[in-house]
Amino acid sequence: MVCMVSRTGRQMQRYNKGHRLVVGCIPYRFTRNGEFEVLVVSSQKGHAMMFPKGGWETDESVEEAASRESLEEAGVLGIVQCELGKWRFKSKSQGIYHEGYMFPLLVTEQLSLWPEQNLRKRAWMTVEEASEACQQWWMKEALEKLVNRLNSSDLESSLN
Repeated sequence: MVCMVSRTGRQMQRYNKGHRLVVGCIPYRFTRNGEFEVLVVSSQKGHAMMFPKGGWETDESVEEAASRESLEEAGVLGIVQCELGKWRFKSKSQGIYHEGYMFPLLVTEQLSLWPEQNLRKRAWMTVEEASEACQQWWMKEALEKLVNRLNSSDLESSLN
């Protein structure tokens, strides 16, 4: 059973030295042709494309928060993998600094109904397209780290 309502409010948000902690995922899949694609979503106001992300709340692990954000914003379920990194960035809307954690999410299911489907658009893209569409520098860096990780694991598996 999947919860079909997004969490709202900031009363349960985690902070570190005044910086709001946010968590996101780069949902990805391999097509039948072996192509690598990532899923981006529009911002709530619809002006920018990005990877799903949001506040890390006090009643969940960082991985649970990453998975929840992917479900709420992009309508996908999957396997949260090893953290890509941590970034400090300034919020455009509030002008305050956040600490962001990003994870790869290997998508196992794409839902036709999800909590924020009326607020966001989602689109599968190539890495190049996503890097071009995504305006947030720290998300672009996370995508580059994911690509490097997947390329190095392909190299390792071909050597064994």
